[in-house]
Amino acid sequence: METKKSNLTRNIFIALIIGIVLGFVLNKYYVNDENTKIDFYSKNVSKYNNSIKLYLPDTTTSRYKAIANSISLFENDKEAKLKSINSNPAVYESNYKTIIKIDDTLSKLQLLLKVPKKDTLSKTFSDLKSIKTFSENKQAAITSDRDKKLQWFAIIADIFLRLIKMIVAPLVFTTLVVGIAKLGDIKTVGRIGGKTMLWFVSASLMSLVLGMILVNIFKPGEAMNLPLPLDSQSTGIDKAALSVKDFVTHVFPKSFIESMANNEILQIVIFSIFFGISAAAIGEKSQKIIKALDDISHIILKLTGFIMNFAPYAVFGAMVVVIAKQGIGILTTYAIFISEFYFGLLILWLVLILAGSLFIKKRIITLLKRIKDPILLAFSTSSSEAAFPKTMLELERFGCSNKITSFVLPLGYSFNLDGSMMYMTFASIFIAQSYGIHLPIETQISMLLVLMLTSKGIAGVPRASLVVIAGTLASFKIPEVGIALLLGIDPILDMGRSATNVVGNSIATAVVSKMEGELADEKEL
Repeated sequence: METKKSNLTRNIFIALIIGIVLGFVLNKYYVNDENTKIDFYSKNVSKYNNSIKLYLPDTTTSRYKAIANSISLFENDKEAKLKSINSNPAVYESNYKTIIKIDDTLSKLQLLLKVPKKDTLSKTFSDLKSIKTFSENKQAAITSDRDKKLQWFAIIADIFLRLIKMIVAPLVFTTLVVGIAKLGDIKTVGRIGGKTMLWFVSASLMSLVLGMILVNIFKPGEAMNLPLPLDSQSTGIDKAALSVKDFVTHVFPKSFIESMANNEILQIVIFSIFFGISAAAIGEKSQKIIKALDDISHIILKLTGFIMNFAPYAVFGAMVVVIAKQGIGILTTYAIFISEFYFGLLILWLVLILAGSLFIKKRIITLLKRIKDPILLAFSTSSSEAAFPKTMLELERFGCSNKITSFVLPLGYSFNLDGSMMYMTFASIFIAQSYGIHLPIETQISMLLVLMLTSKGIAGVPRASLVVIAGTLASFKIPEVGIALLLGIDPILDMGRSATNVVGNSIATAVVSKMEGELADEKEL
């Protein structure tokens, strides 16, 4: 078994190196023309955006900010009056008249905000907009052509990720239900669940705070010194819903089948917890179903072994595409940001390892050796979800009991994505710094708490971290288009945070196993 493991590690590493080398070759000789044109039109879009801004109201002046602040105050007053009417119909008439006056004032203030500095009906302005649109269309068309040239390499990685996604949902369901049922009773589930969530919340907060501290120390955004962008500019990223209602409806599934089909990990976890607790509550009657689900989970884990043989090819394809598209240029342009973020991840690893060693002592080194394959796989494919089945296998081989692993690890993919957590605060404040927006410490703490809430259940969601960041930026009046600053390097950053997610969840599972006395001694393995 050890020989097979070492072979897989070696093959993944070799595939990684070959993929990087071939990616550079393709970047220089095969898609260089497309990359050059994409860069040209991208700069054109930025150039004409800046020209268009000269015609629009200057959002940086104290007058503009004062009017915007007045609008915000009037809107809050209007909202308060509407709530008052709903709770006390007796004040309807007086408040209704006030609301009409507020609406009239708001209309006048909003018109003042939109007064252009230059004539937006002129031919020059119209030409600028036309050239900008032309550049955007050309950029999109050339990007599509480049993607077609690299599609066969992308398909290799895509096949592997689809195979992994094929088994993740049933694996989470079967293992979590069996794990909860094996725990025996609701009190045991509550005890272990409490310890697990305490660790998850602590690790998530620590990751968010670490990201906030480091970005304030390094201040990587200040070097960008960018002007505030146009309100009309698009990020290409949907904003995450931040309301309590949307969060709750995302957590609780309306259909288990729909959740399985969409690989909604958090919703599957919620259903599995209810199902497992119910199965444990009826006792002997549920044993046949639990036994069947246990057998299914073992079949899926065996299937995982077969799929993992394809991992080196997926790593090769993924690295070729990333390097061919980004090249060395993106690394040099954002070298400071990338190096500071990876330095932050290194500190996060050390903190997690130190915290884990307080419970499992020197065995933390053995654990890291065990999970090197899942770490390398998550790093190479930029997907912590891809490493989930292999991580589960290695944790059980490390000595974590099946029932604890089956319970803690699936929960970790919804509540304990440490690498993604650190990235969210780091990136959000970086964007604010880039536009010269000062965020007081109390605002940063509020942002941290919002990110803590809205980031749950993002494993397996494409560009999920960017989606959450976009929604958070909008809530704190930071230009959402700042996300564009990260789009080019996000695949490179995603590698590090995906690998960190695997480390965080593995240590959490080992620690909870130790606390519950369910971690086998090395001599017993």
